[in-house]
Formats: sequence, structure tokens, C-alpha cells
Amino acid sequence: MAFWTERTVLVTGEAGFLGTHGVRNIRAQGCPAVIVPRNREFDLREQAAITTLFEQARPDLVIHLAAVVGGIGANRRHPGQFFYDNAIMGLQLIEQARRFRIDKVVVVGTVCAYPKLTPVPFREADLWNGYPEETNAPYGLAKKMLLVQAQAYRQEYGLNAIYLVPVNLYGSGDNFDPETSHVIPALIRKCLEAVEGGQQEIVAWGTGQASREFLYVEDAAQAIVLAAEQYDDPKPVNVGSGLELSIQELVELIAELTGFQGRLVWDPTKPDGQPRRSLEMTRAEQAFGFRAQTDFREGLQRTIAWYRQHCTQGT
Repeated sequence: MAFWTERTVLVTGEAGFLGTHGVRNIRAQGCPAVIVPRNREFDLREQAAITTLFEQARPDLVIHLAAVVGGIGANRRHPGQFFYDNAIMGLQLIEQARRFRIDKVVVVGTVCAYPKLTPVPFREADLWNGYPEETNAPYGLAKKMLLVQAQAYRQEYGLNAIYLVPVNLYGSGDNFDPETSHVIPALIRKCLEAVEGGQQEIVAWGTGQASREFLYVEDAAQAIVLAAEQYDDPKPVNVGSGLELSIQELVELIAELTGFQGRLVWDPTKPDGQPRRSLEMTRAEQAFGFRAQTDFREGLQRTIAWYRQHCTQGT
């Protein structure tokens, strides 16, 4: 608690999925000053906006969660936007953190930075052993450049910047927009709308053979708190749950939990994305004691319940 009660913390992306949970967790630690800039006031793509923000907030700790994200479809439609916005926000934020002599910067990257054919489980040392999967490479590379910057700035300027690599997140408050959502919220919405509409089948992208690892968003928020408190090293750190399952297994489980009993149809003309994803978690556990606490089935049930309570058909 002492770590947080003595600091002014600036969190970017507070209005986003991870940001909402992250800010709630930080405030629960007793932090007296959590600064949450809104995009309409401070466009993080603009250097002048970041400079003004730092001048006003004078933070001791910066946690960079702001990102432009989406599923495979959104990444394929907007590769330029996803590359530019994510790169420019992070590059300028870290540069201003250096100029303002911020005590510590926590940068949250992405599992999309890993090479397409990384051996499972993904180890942090594998980050540079190939090119990312093509459908999300611009986004993944933009985020990976922030790791390069953080390490370079630590070496030259002594900036205490750390870099976390989370797997796919899910949970309450996720993005359920069918145009931009990731796989879990997309499937939850699709199944529930099929149940409500009496549909006899749903169509899922790809072959179902690709695998993923998922982390409940509240566990991810806890990992950020622990890393901010305890980790001060240039090496990137994986943040995941340790559970790998195929997309087919995922669809079948979501269908069960939502009550959908119709046919599952696969559309192999749509991409699977990266063939497999699963992280090796030793570094996070040893460095700052992180281990995911939420059972996957329980996390899905909470997410489905949240959607049922907060969202209506067509939203």
C-alpha cells in the first residue's frame, strides 16, 4: 500500500477495457491521485497534448494502457491506423516521460508481437525470432517498438521503463461490437443473439484448429499493479493464465454456457490468425509473484452475465 499512497499515477486508456479495471485496482490500493486523461481533451497522438498533460499532472508513475485494438477483421481493415496510432502514442509518451524525468513507466504491449510460428509455450526470448502473424503484424510491431524504446531509454537516459506482454484478455466490460471485437465477446454475442432469435446455426471464422490463451481482465489489472510495485528490469514479461485451448473448444464451451444448441458451422475462407498462442509464465511469477486466479469457465460465466445485464440485441 505504501508504494501507491505516496504517488501520483497517470493512466492512459482509462476509458478502455483494461484501463477501466486497471484504474479501479490502482484506486483500491489507496492511491490518492490517479490521473485519467480523456481522449477528447488530450489526444495522445499529438506531442503538444502529451506535454500539456504532463505539465498539469506531474505524475510520478505512468501506466500506458491506451491502444487502438480489434479482432482479426478490424486488423485487416485498418492496418495503417493500427500501426500509426499505437506507435505514435507510445513513442511520444515515453519520450515525454524521459523529458519530465518520470520515476517509472509501465508499458503494456501485446501477444501479437510474437512471431507467427513461435514454439509453444512462448518465451520472452522468442520475441525477435521471426515476423508476427500477418493479419495483426502492423499492430504487433508498433507495440514491439515500444519495448525497443523502453530498453534504449533505460540504457541511455536511465528511464525506469518496464514492458508487459499480456495474452488475449476477456471479461466484464469487453467490446462486443461485431465490427471490432475480439473472439470471445464476438462469440458470446453471436450465440446469445442466435438463442434469442431462434437461429439453428452460427458461423465461426476459420477452421477452429488454431489455439489461444485467455486472461481474465481483472487478473491482468492485478498483474499491472504487482509489476509496477516490484519489477524494475528491462526484460519483457509475459502475462497470461497458462491455459491453452483450441478455438473449436472455445466455441463449444461458449455455446454450452449461453444455451445455444444449434449447429456450429466453420468458414475456412476466413483466417485463423496465429496458429497457436500460449505463454510461458515463469518470469512473472518469479519477478513479482503473479499467477492468474480466475478459472476460465467462471470468467466466461461472469462475462456472459455482464453482457446479458448491460447489452441488448443490436448494440
